[in-house]
Amino acid sequence: MRYFLEIAYHGANFHGWQVQDNAKSVQGEINDKLSKLLREDIFVHGSGRTDTGVHCAQQYAHFDSSSPFNPADLQHKLNAFLDEDISILSLRKVKAEAHARFDALSRAYVYKIVHQKNPFTTGLACFFPHNLDLYLMNQAAGILLQYSDYQAFCKTRVVVNNYRCSISEAYWKSDQDHTEFHIKANRFLRGMVRLLTGAMLQVGTGKLTLSEFEEKIQSKSQDSNRYAAPAHGLYLAEVCYPPEIFLTD
Repeated sequence: MRYFLEIAYHGANFHGWQVQDNAKSVQGEINDKLSKLLREDIFVHGSGRTDTGVHCAQQYAHFDSSSPFNPADLQHKLNAFLDEDISILSLRKVKAEAHARFDALSRAYVYKIVHQKNPFTTGLACFFPHNLDLYLMNQAAGILLQYSDYQAFCKTRVVVNNYRCSISEAYWKSDQDHTEFHIKANRFLRGMVRLLTGAMLQVGTGKLTLSEFEEKIQSKSQDSNRYAAPAHGLYLAEVCYPPEIFLTD
């Protein structure tokens, strides 16, 4: 039987989502605890991976199990057993062919910025004490909707079949204390949101013009890597699926 886990986690104490040798990962922790609880080897497949220090409000992963169990009971036991920085929000049966990565219709990220030093947001938002021109930054965000190739905003040394992403939503919003960048697309390249965020912060502080920002997209040159915003301000916020992949008891 195949199941979907809905997961949230505080990323500060993990070296990202993906299993790594000699490093603590979210995927590795869930694999280990599920395997012990179900007494079989379990490997969860995520909807995507997050980098070291990135947080997650909603991630999905699927796994297969031949063991009989009540999903609600297993969810409760898993939450009791897992690291306190990981929460299982739901555990649901899905169709046998459902895939957490390939069936995802869209993914959404939020980048959080605070403008005053605040010990209660340390590690949970990027402290950026500079004035920002939100109008220019939203113009830059609007430019993103006009393009589909984001090679210029992909981490170097990352091999992918193509650099095309269909961005359906991109905007900045702000109040007196904090600023957020929201972006939604069918897929994202490695490091893409942090690189875009950093470049648009350059626009917002007058260090990069809108024309220069658009030229960087068009150039497909990966020198934009120097603009990467810090990981701790980034959140995977939402992953959407077609409702028909979920089964009802």
